[in-house]
Amino acid sequence: MHAAERESLILESLRLSGFISYRDLEAQLDASPATIRRDLSRLEEHGHIVRVHGGAKIAAPAANAAPEPQSRLTGTPFDQSITQNLARKQAIGRAAAALCEPGEGIMIDGGTTTLQMCPCLEGLDLQVLTNSLHIVNALLPQAGTRILLPSGTLFREQNIILAPAGEDSMPRFHAPKLFMGAAAVGPRGVMQQDVILVAAERRLVDRAEQVILMVDSSKFVSSSGAIVCGLDEVDTLITDSGIDPQAADMVRRAGIELIIAQD
Repeated sequence: MHAAERESLILESLRLSGFISYRDLEAQLDASPATIRRDLSRLEEHGHIVRVHGGAKIAAPAANAAPEPQSRLTGTPFDQSITQNLARKQAIGRAAAALCEPGEGIMIDGGTTTLQMCPCLEGLDLQVLTNSLHIVNALLPQAGTRILLPSGTLFREQNIILAPAGEDSMPRFHAPKLFMGAAAVGPRGVMQQDVILVAAERRLVDRAEQVILMVDSSKFVSSSGAIVCGLDEVDTLITDSGIDPQAADMVRRAGIELIIAQD
């Protein structure tokens, strides 16, 4: 990742939260602590941030400066991506739902692939923690499904609730399984296009006993983005039959259980 890209990700996160810790930066960026310190030094020299104890905060705007526009997530809007590879995503959703045990607690991260498991959860009487209003709407007709939501800011492009970096907004809830998607999967790990998503998903990964990744086979073609977690933190990966043999070998070599969903 180039310096300009890292600096852009740092600023995007700061625009939402106002502060970010060194620990969060190391988790979000594929860079050494020394590299991150140099990035922060450059941003401070240009007046974008102020370094403080434990991290950095956004610099106060000048009195006559125009207000910042509302932060938006990068990547394809939900309404566009929902129709991409839909049949494959539905098959992945069915395979993911088959891993759920009646009455257990699970976490479902927002996404067009994770959404597809919701119709198959009817009758399991699950407790579901999710940050996605699309998933909430899909689960509402299920009388036996208990739904929990975190606090935070609503991003309308994805209809997802995200908390500022460094803020723990999750309810006290034990859910052994996390079902999540990704923008890309490669040898360096699981990636997302937006650093704000990375921070939110990292908090979910840290809470989970099992990380179950749901990605269609197109996600193995691209490998750019900010890293959410390494492959060694993923327990199970569910994809479709279009996965490239080399990608399948990469997954298995990482010690991940690979499930190929059938259309």
